[in-house]
Amino acid sequence: MKLDLKLYRGYANAEELVVFGHVFKSWAPDKYRLDRKGIRHAVSVIHMFRIKPLENVEVKLKFKNIEITTKTLADGYFRFTIPYSEKLESGWHPYQVICNYYDYGIVENSEILKPFESKVGVISDIDDTFLVSHSGNFLKKLYVLLLKNINKRKVFEDVVPHYQALSRAGQENETASNSFFYVSSSEWNLYEFIDSFARLHELPKAVIKLKKIKTGISDFLFTGRGSHDHKFEKIKDIIMFYPKLKYVLLGDDSQKDPYLYERVVKIFPENIKAIYIRQTSKTKKTHTQKILNNIESMDVATCYFSNSEKAILHSEKIGIL
Repeated sequence: MKLDLKLYRGYANAEELVVFGHVFKSWAPDKYRLDRKGIRHAVSVIHMFRIKPLENVEVKLKFKNIEITTKTLADGYFRFTIPYSEKLESGWHPYQVICNYYDYGIVENSEILKPFESKVGVISDIDDTFLVSHSGNFLKKLYVLLLKNINKRKVFEDVVPHYQALSRAGQENETASNSFFYVSSSEWNLYEFIDSFARLHELPKAVIKLKKIKTGISDFLFTGRGSHDHKFEKIKDIIMFYPKLKYVLLGDDSQKDPYLYERVVKIFPENIKAIYIRQTSKTKKTHTQKILNNIESMDVATCYFSNSEKAILHSEKIGIL
């Protein structure tokens, strides 16, 4: 029998900390190589979606002087949401989770973010916002996902300098940075791919929040599809967790980001500093422009751009950079 445990980056504020992960009785999706070529890469990706989560298995969190136990949910997911008011320095802190299942035991380590003092937090979509994914074209998206390995996948031009500048904006201390959150309609199966891609291209280190894990080939065919409500809920969670921050939201016009961000602005009228929407086709979409005009009428700056250079100039103009 196999037992595997996958942890994700957690986060903390002055009163609470949150960490989360999955337990599997198969290899975790991150055990499959991301750099294979052609059909071997496709096999790796398909394996990432043929996983077997373990329900109701005990997991123990160790962080600083605390040890707390919980159990996994039906899809193998677990989340510790714990009151925590000890003093914690800003930055990344290690945590550990231990899982014992019958005669098997496994220990994994990850990190928790305590944000630095900052003027802005950044919440970014992934597909077609910084990672070229062709989300609007089902067959093309599937082709790229299956046959282009991590070294062949592309990042949009000038997106890295924009994100790096947003990460440093307003920080005078070399070691400090603004907090980044990557929120996507991709599933947890693709976490390792997204995190490795971000590292490969030197995008800011982020807390990553994805969609419920998928466990079969039929599921795989519909990756990233369906309701985007979970994205709204995850963005809402982040803003409610850090309510004193002003946020920059980045997305694209290939799916529902403009609608989602409009809802966010309506519910958090004081928290959103600016919204950036990438244009993914040759022409601007009328309904997207209409939504952005409405957001502007609520005193939130917006930028509809096809090249990140324009977004950088906009960030400078409105004083974020």
